[in-house]
Order: sequence, then structure tokens, then C-alpha cells
Amino acid sequence: MNPIATKVAVIGAGISGAVCASSLAKNGISVTIFESARGPGGRMSRRRETSEDERELYFDHGAPYFTSTNNDVEEMIRGWEARGLVAEWKQNFGSFDFNTKKFVNFEKEGLSKKYVGIPGMNSICRALCQEPGIESKFGVMVGRLEWLENEDSWSLTDVNGQDLGMFNGVVASDKSTFSQRFTQVTGKPPPLGISITNNFYLYLFLFIYFDWFLQSLSQKL
Repeated sequence: MNPIATKVAVIGAGISGAVCASSLAKNGISVTIFESARGPGGRMSRRRETSEDERELYFDHGAPYFTSTNNDVEEMIRGWEARGLVAEWKQNFGSFDFNTKKFVNFEKEGLSKKYVGIPGMNSICRALCQEPGIESKFGVMVGRLEWLENEDSWSLTDVNGQDLGMFNGVVASDKSTFSQRFTQVTGKPPPLGISITNNFYLYLFLFIYFDWFLQSLSQKL
């Protein structure tokens, strides 16, 4: 393999894949992102729903915020703040306790600054995926990775066998690339045939909105 990859494929447009792609592109590497979903975000995705009275509602149904204790990450966050992609959240966060049927405060998590995407959590990934040097392809699920020794490159094809191109390097940021979940969804073996600990957890989300809150908010605006 060439010591320096000039063309890299990144599988997954969540926050890890998007940040990786951004970093590579800033260093002069041509990056192509492949994301099976309709848009970027991953665990920082945002969903839009319409209420019965035709109001548009938005839910950050993955990560509601993020924190950092790493200097390098905090420097990156300051850059995002300057671009208007994130802002510090200075209000309260709450969690609904199913057992007590009450909302409880999240502030016990610590005093670290909490950041949110502007206007939604997926805004960060969306902006990073649109940076110069990055081509983003959504709705594309990588089905196979094959190392071609004579080409000194990786060959990628989608789940339908369509050629996606050849790359000097591949970054797999989506765990479905090497997990059995890929087989459950597609009926085919994962693109990467490696074994990992099957230690995933299923979380269910309930999207609710409070009409009284929307009314009071609109009055304040």
C-alpha cells in the first residue's frame, strides 16, 4: 500500500465519520463518504414530523447534546462555534422517569459545558460533509470491500453489486460494516469479515411534544 493515501472512502456519515472526512480533506486527501441513510447525522440525527394541526416538529432523537473534556476536541468545538454550527446550552435538560412518571433534572451528570447543534444536532455532520474535498453519497450501502493487490487499492461495491470505485484507504465508522446487523438487514455477510463482541443495546424512542409549551414559546417570540 502507498505510504500516503490520496483517495479515501469513509463509510458512515455520523459524527465520527464526518469529523474524520473533514480532517482528511483539510490535509489534501480526496474523500468520498458513503452513507446508507438519506442524510448525515448517525447518532446525531434529527427527525421531522408534522402535527395534526400541520405544524412542523423537529426531534433530535439521538444525542440531545454533547460534552468534551479533551483539549483537541474543545479547540474543534470553538471552530464550530465560530461557524455558527454549535452553541452552549445554558438551560436545563430533563429525563422522564418511567417508574415515578415524573421528569427529573439531568444536571447531576456534571458541570461540563453542554453543546447543541444549530439549528439541530445533525447540522454539524451536514456542514462537515459539505466541506471542500469531500463528496457525500447518501442512500448508498457498501456491500463489499476487496483489497486488490495489483492495484494497491480497495475496491468497493454496494449491496446490489454496483461498483463504487477504488480507494487507497477505507475508514469504516459505521459498525454495521462488520456486525451481524448488516446480515439481518441485507441477508448478506458484512463487508468486513472480522469478529467483534456482540455487545450492542437496543434503545426505544418516544417522540412527544407539549402543545402548551409551543403556545407559550410562540407568545414569547
